[in-house]
Amino acid sequence: MRDIAQQLLARASLAERGVMVDAGCGSGQTMSWFVETRPAWFVTGVDVAMEGLVFARTAGQAVAQASVLALPIVDGGVDLVISLDVLQHLPLDGGDSAALSEFARILRQGGTLLVRTNAQAFPRTEDDDAAAFRKYEPHALRAILTATGFEILRLGRVNALLGLAEIPREIRARKQESAGYHGILAP
Repeated sequence: MRDIAQQLLARASLAERGVMVDAGCGSGQTMSWFVETRPAWFVTGVDVAMEGLVFARTAGQAVAQASVLALPIVDGGVDLVISLDVLQHLPLDGGDSAALSEFARILRQGGTLLVRTNAQAFPRTEDDDAAAFRKYEPHALRAILTATGFEILRLGRVNALLGLAEIPREIRARKQESAGYHGILAP
């Protein structure tokens, strides 16, 4: 997935220097990856969950606890927003649109947004109101992005398999937690 993200960012022709915000940064892994190839960039992240932010701070990363629905960042001060696997977890009554509006607000004119979210599968699953979880059809995601003012350079689907190293862990977990385990090997 990082190789794909790297290719997409290469297409964006990013400047040598800039400001990147990881919206939904978790423990900061995306920020670390990004700065490895672009050390002249200022990189910061926001997330609602303090657990990941504690880890990111111990790694020396600039992070803040905040919601992507109300970013504590000035208008037009950012060159790149990266948001991976966040939109599908926002409130179903327009949370994704609100977050995208915030991304548009903080991006400078001509800035870049890289979003990764899940896609609707077969068989189709309905949005989960109780867990505030959705899956996107490409046309629906395109509509939300364009309604928020984004010009789409690339929108597509890709699948990834868990690494082979995950399978033994999943098998052990299934044996230890046979009831209630919901990993990749769950029925």
